Amino acid sequence: MELTPSQIVEFLDHHVVGQEDAKRQLAVAVHTHYRKLGLARDQGLELVKSNVLLVGPTGTGKTLLCETLSKVLAVPFVTANATSLAQSEYVNEEIEAILTRLIDKVGGELGRAQRGIVFIDEIDKLKAPAEAGGARTPAGERVQHALLKFMEGAPVKLSTGGHFDTTETLFICGGAFSGIDEILSQTHTFGFIATGEDDNQKILDRLNARIKPTDLFRYGLIPEFAGRLPIVARLKPLSREMMVRIMTEPQNALYKQFRAIFAADGVELTIAPQVLEQIADLAMEYKAGARSLRGIFEEMLMPALYLVPDHPEVKQVVFTSLFDEPRYLGGGSS
Repeated sequence: MELTPSQIVEFLDHHVVGQEDAKRQLAVAVHTHYRKLGLARDQGLELVKSNVLLVGPTGTGKTLLCETLSKVLAVPFVTANATSLAQSEYVNEEIEAILTRLIDKVGGELGRAQRGIVFIDEIDKLKAPAEAGGARTPAGERVQHALLKFMEGAPVKLSTGGHFDTTETLFICGGAFSGIDEILSQTHTFGFIATGEDDNQKILDRLNARIKPTDLFRYGLIPEFAGRLPIVARLKPLSREMMVRIMTEPQNALYKQFRAIFAADGVELTIAPQVLEQIADLAMEYKAGARSLRGIFEEMLMPALYLVPDHPEVKQVVFTSLFDEPRYLGGGSS
């Protein structure tokens, strides 16, 4: 059964905290993409793909969103890094390797692989730093040109034999695009007289935050490449509250994972709310988004994970501060 955009968003909500606007845009994009595939097959229509660009700071969930999408849609998914592509002497071979990984993900079923999703992160690195005046690097521009035919849709000859047609493959690119707001402030001048203040402000904010292909060109992407990414979704920086929710709410949240690990030894793990807030504060200082959470979390739990297996009398482990030792309680303790 074909999932509706709202059903896709509902699935994403179980795994990814916040980013409601980006979820909706992605859900509509993938729903439309795969519906186009069906119409192309059934009615002989020519497929014009709408690949997607995710813009947001590191650690805001770009890869997680794409990976979760692939699960709900039951299509293969692979990731690549634009920086690595730019450093490679043989870009086309590297891209071919990405497509080969898609085939491997589905046990060699070429048809299923061709309907998969490729996520290319750090796409904003395919240009020189802002200090260089925004000029594109030769290596970065070379990668952009190499990716054009793959993203638009073309049969790619594989070294293993046969062809991989990327016409049905959805490409999602991601990047932080630091400094893009400066460009938007120069190119976006939307405004109007407010009649319904709250609603109008939401519309104005959305229009002013919208990134156009011309903005991407000014940032350093070549026009042809920017044009292959007509759908642009923005992810918001993570707040302290969102960090805490990431640790506790998703189906595979860190807190749930480690409660299950301790429960396997007959131990109840309790982490006070203020401890989760302290972890979130520290992660925000690291400026790496949600990626920092696991390292801090596991470092805090390490002493307890070391001690508990050798002490069957411990039935509860309680953390009341990130900076203090936990309390180890027996079965009769309150």
